Amino acid sequence: MPVHLYWGDDEAARTRAVEALVERLVDPAWAQVNLSRLDGGDTGQAAQALEEARTPPLGAGARVVLLQRSPFCAVCPAELASRLEASLGLIPPDGHLVLVSPGKPDARLRTTKALRAVAEERSFVLPAVWDGEGLLELVRRTAGELGVRLEPAAAEALSEAIGSDSARLASELEKLALFGGGAPIGMEAVEALVGGRATSALAVGDALLARRPADAIALVDALLTANEPALRIVAALSGQIRGWLWVSLLEASGERDVAVIAKAAGIGNPKRIYVLRRQIQGRPAAQLLRLLAQVLEVEAALKRGTAPADAFRDGFLLGADGHR
Repeated sequence: MPVHLYWGDDEAARTRAVEALVERLVDPAWAQVNLSRLDGGDTGQAAQALEEARTPPLGAGARVVLLQRSPFCAVCPAELASRLEASLGLIPPDGHLVLVSPGKPDARLRTTKALRAVAEERSFVLPAVWDGEGLLELVRRTAGELGVRLEPAAAEALSEAIGSDSARLASELEKLALFGGGAPIGMEAVEALVGGRATSALAVGDALLARRPADAIALVDALLTANEPALRIVAALSGQIRGWLWVSLLEASGERDVAVIAKAAGIGNPKRIYVLRRQIQGRPAAQLLRLLAQVLEVEAALKRGTAPADAFRDGFLLGADGHR
C-alpha cells in the first residue's frame, strides 16, 4: 500500500510505528535520497510531499515521503486538495506517502474520503485517564511492541503508576526490560524501579466523593509538584464526575442495561459501568452535581488567572460544607 494515514494523540506510539515503517522500507545506504521528512504545517512542503511521492526511488529499497502535521484530513486549501486527488493514482509501487497528524480525520472532507479509499489507516489514541481497562490495554500493547513480557500484576501496577503518559511508559518498559534480562517482569520490579502507584486525578475524585477535601487538596498539590497541568487535572475530574452522574441519573430513571448507560455516558468499555456503580453506591445525584459544580468553579478560577494551588484549595474547601 503506497499511502499510509497515521493519526492520534499517542505521539510516542505513533512515532514508533512511523520509524518502524521507515526502517522496513528504506535501505539505509540510500536513505539520504529516498527518505524525505516534511512539515505539513507549511503549504509549500505539503505540495512538495505530493511531488516527491510520485518520484521512483533511486538505488535499492523504497522511497518514503513522511509528512508530519498533514493538512489533508483537516483544514486543506482547495488547490492542495485537488493536487492530492491527482497524485494518489500516480505514486509508484515502491514509493510511499506517509501522512501523520494528531487529530482524527474529518470524515466529511473529500480528501479524507479519497485517502481512505486507498490508504493503510492506523489510529493511535490515548485512553481517558479514568478508563482503567483502556490504560491496561495501553500497557499490554506497548509492552508487546517493545518485546517486554509482563506478569498480569506488573501490567496493572504500571497502568496505575503511569496512567496515559505513553512516552514515560515506553521509557519505563525499556528500563524494566534491561533489569529483567529477558525474563517476565513481576510487580516487585515495577515497585522497585518505577515506584509506588502515582497520585492521579482519579484519586483526587475518589477523595472528593468520600467527602475528604483535605486529602483531595494534598493529592492535587502532589500532582502540581510533579508538573501535571492544572487544566488537565480539571478535565480528568470533570470526566470522572460526569461518568458518575450519568450512571446515577440513568439508573434512577430505571435504566439497567450497561451498554445503554455506557453509550449515553460516552464510556467505551461497558464493563466500566459496574465499577462506577460500586463507587457511587449510596451517593445521591445531588452530591455528584455539587462535585461537578466545584470542579467547574476551579476551572473558571484557573482561566481567570488564579494560581492553581489556590484555585483547587478554594474550590474544594468552599464546597465542602455543602457535602455535610
